[in-house]
Amino acid sequence: MGNSFTITVVAENQRTGNGYINLAVDEIRRIEKLLTTYKEDSQTNLINDNAGIRPVSVDLEVFNLIERSIGISAITQGAFDISYGSIDKSLWNFDKSMAKLPDARTALKMVHLINYRNIILDRENTAVYLREKGMRIGFGGIGKGYAAEMAKQVLLRHNVQSGIINASGDLCAWGLQPNGQKWTIGVADPEWPNAAFSYMEISDRAVATSGNYEKYITIDGKKYSHTIDPKTGLPITGIKSVTIIAPNAEFADAMATPIAVMGIKAGLFLIDQIPDLYCIIIDEGNKIYTSKNINLK
Repeated sequence: MGNSFTITVVAENQRTGNGYINLAVDEIRRIEKLLTTYKEDSQTNLINDNAGIRPVSVDLEVFNLIERSIGISAITQGAFDISYGSIDKSLWNFDKSMAKLPDARTALKMVHLINYRNIILDRENTAVYLREKGMRIGFGGIGKGYAAEMAKQVLLRHNVQSGIINASGDLCAWGLQPNGQKWTIGVADPEWPNAAFSYMEISDRAVATSGNYEKYITIDGKKYSHTIDPKTGLPITGIKSVTIIAPNAEFADAMATPIAVMGIKAGLFLIDQIPDLYCIIIDEGNKIYTSKNINLK
């Protein structure tokens, strides 16, 4: 999955706590094996290898995740799209050696296979078919949140009443700290990612952040985010970071990047239409925008 996880649980003693943590680790490894594109025999790669050829039957769990992903694509008008894996990466290299941006026409060619509407689902046979040859799906925009959420569910089934699962900075927290207080979560400062610009107290919530500090290139003194608009093939501009607060980690993870793609006005409008979903956006000028009912400290 390419992400590091930190797991915290509240337990009666260290031995019991370590046992719970091992359960969560096993679940995250199971999800990774299921979704990764780094193993040839993963279900994701079987779907991709048969793009434009035939449908592939997958586990119901994978089918349902793809179905939910397509639903998120629909509400974000394609700003979130698991067929983003189809992008031609030959012109995008964020290893700092890139010296200029591709022109708009060339960039558009890079994304011609990205289209969630060409992911065809057959629920009766739990089969997935990618309509265009060369299409690829990937779970980079939702997988770590899904893994965190699934690990949390495993712990809840074992009566772990409180804990945090941190998936490379995106996290879900439930229950209370041993002192009875809610968990205090820092929101990363885009200028100094290892520091927090604000804090919030949460319980039974997930927080995910997408920021241009994660991976970027600088051309002619301007920083370009690694976040590519799937409709244009060009990097987004104007936003430093988007933080999403949601009831579960999968949804929080999935919504952070598309809100950045949609932009401040459209992104906040969408967030305000969805119950129990909240957002903090920091623009290039360090101005902070929030959805309704956000109380920053």
